[in-house]
Amino acid sequence: MEDEVDRLVAAWRRERPDLDVEPLEVLSRVSRLARHLDRARRLAFSEHNLEPWEFDVLTSLRRAGAPYQLSPGQLLTQTLVTSGTMTNRIDRLAKKGLVERLPDPSDRRGVLVRLTSEGRDRADQALAGLLAQERAILAELSRAQRAELAALLRQLTAPFDNIPG
Repeated sequence: MEDEVDRLVAAWRRERPDLDVEPLEVLSRVSRLARHLDRARRLAFSEHNLEPWEFDVLTSLRRAGAPYQLSPGQLLTQTLVTSGTMTNRIDRLAKKGLVERLPDPSDRRGVLVRLTSEGRDRADQALAGLLAQERAILAELSRAQRAELAALLRQLTAPFDNIPG
């Protein structure tokens, strides 16, 4: 079975035989798949009136376990945004009634961000929708192939996830 990347690679090999275009065979597919995943995510989230960034914050809180709260700094680490961006996001989610700010009992100057019951319900529903979309994308692969692919992709992503700072 041929795909668009096969055609792209063949064209580059014809036009630039002096270059080793082998990385395109993997990374162009990863890039194309990322675009398809982004569309699937947006669809799953829009069905629950959420933006992707809202889902990221809500599910960070949901994964924290009861009482579903984190400091803004912990949310920064998990969502990879700046503190100004996170403050804006928390404000917007609080206006929608999906999170609330609480004083941090261990730091008089600090706050904690807690998921509301509405936020928890929306996060849970959107996650179920996302998983259905992702299962459909992976349907062509066996369980063993999915495990192998996950392991190979982990080898590529782990160095980026373990960069200090």
